[in-house]
Amino acid sequence: MFGGQNIIAENGTCLVESRRFVNESICADIDLERLAAERRRMNTFPAVNRAREKGGYMVVDFAFRETGASALFATPGPILRFVDPAPFVPHDPAQRSRRCEEILSIQAMGLKKRLEHTGCRNVTVGLSGGLDSTLALLVAVRAFDLLKLARTDIHCVTMPCFGTTDRTYANACTLAAKVGARLKEINIRQSVTQHFQDIGQDMNNHDVTYENGQARERTQILMDIANQTGGLVIGTGDMSELALGWATYNGDHMSMYGVNASVPKTLVRHLVRYYADTCKEKELSDVLLDILDTPVSPELLPPEDGRISQKTEDLVGPYELHDFYLYYVLRCGYSPSKIYRLAQQAFNGRYDGETILKWLKVFYRRFFSQQFKRSCLPDGPKVGSVALSPRGDLRMPSDAAARLWLEELENIQ
Repeated sequence: MFGGQNIIAENGTCLVESRRFVNESICADIDLERLAAERRRMNTFPAVNRAREKGGYMVVDFAFRETGASALFATPGPILRFVDPAPFVPHDPAQRSRRCEEILSIQAMGLKKRLEHTGCRNVTVGLSGGLDSTLALLVAVRAFDLLKLARTDIHCVTMPCFGTTDRTYANACTLAAKVGARLKEINIRQSVTQHFQDIGQDMNNHDVTYENGQARERTQILMDIANQTGGLVIGTGDMSELALGWATYNGDHMSMYGVNASVPKTLVRHLVRYYADTCKEKELSDVLLDILDTPVSPELLPPEDGRISQKTEDLVGPYELHDFYLYYVLRCGYSPSKIYRLAQQAFNGRYDGETILKWLKVFYRRFFSQQFKRSCLPDGPKVGSVALSPRGDLRMPSDAAARLWLEELENIQ
C-alpha cells in the first residue's frame, strides 16, 4: 500500500518529512555548501555515470543565481531547517550516553597505548577541582584499570595559590580520594612570590604576568614530579580552550599527553555528568555534580569574599557559542556571515544578534592570533570529526591573518 509519505534528506539526515496518508507538500533548505564540504573531505565517492544515475527516479536539473554569502546570510528571515545550537552534543539521551561512553573509551585507550609504548607505569595530573582536570583524572583511572595498574600510581597534585577557593580545593582533594589516586598538595604561593621578586613583578599588579607566572610554576612542578616517578604529565586542556588560545604558553598549554585535546568544552560537561550518573559510588557522584555546578575559572586572581572572581565566560564569551563557531568553521568551512546567520537561528531567544556578532569577532581574532600555541601541541587522541592537531586536521600557519574574515563581519549590519 502506498502511504504518500515525502522526505527531504541531506547527506543521510532527514530534514523534514510529511505525514503518511495525507496529501501535503513539504519544503526545506538544503545546504549545498555543506554537501560540497563533505565531498572535499570524503574523496572516496565513485565517479558518476550520467547515463545510469537516474535509476528510475526523476532528476530535476536546476541553477541558482549567486548572490554571495554576505548578502544571503546577513539578511533576516527564517531558515527552513533545524540548526543545532550544540553540534558536538547529541540531543537524544540514549545516543548521548552512547557517545559519552565511546569518547571516554577512546581517551582511555589512547592513554593506555601511550603508557604501554613508553613503558611508563605512573602519571601525574594537576588537579584543580575544575571540569577539565576532573575529566583527565577520570580518563587516567579508566586507563589504569584497563592496564590493571594500581590507581595509587596516579599522582594527583593540587597546587593552591592566590586565586584558589575553598570549594575547588575541597573538591580536588575529595575527588582524588574517592577514585583511589595518590594526592600531593604543594602550595605555590611562596615560590611564585619569590619568582615575582626575582623578575621585579609588583604583587599588586594583577596583569598577564601575574596570572601566567602561576600557570608556569604549576607546569614545572608537574614535569619534575613526573621525572621523579618515571611517569607522564597528563594534559587537561580541552579543544575549546585551544581554539581560543585560552592557555598559558608553556604553562597549562604543555604536557606529555593531552587526553582532552579534541573534546570541546560543551562536551566535557556531558562526559563528567555521564560519569557521575553511571558510577556506583554516591560520594564520588556527589563531588562530580558539585564540580559541574562550579563556574569555569582558571582561578588566577584573588577570590572575592571567598568566591571565584575570575569567570572565563565573562572574559572570552560563552563556550556554547564558541563551540558552535568552531564546529562550522572547521567541520564545514563556512564563511563568517553564514555562521552568524546560522547562530541567529540556533540561538534565537537566547542571544541577540549583537551579542552573537561580538563573540564571533572575538572567536576569529583569537583563533587566528593563537595558532602558534597549537603549532606545538602535545599528542592526544582524536575523539570526533573536528580536531586542532597541527599533525593532522589543522595545517595552518602560525602567522595566518584574520583580516578577510573580520572585514566580512564588519560589513554585517
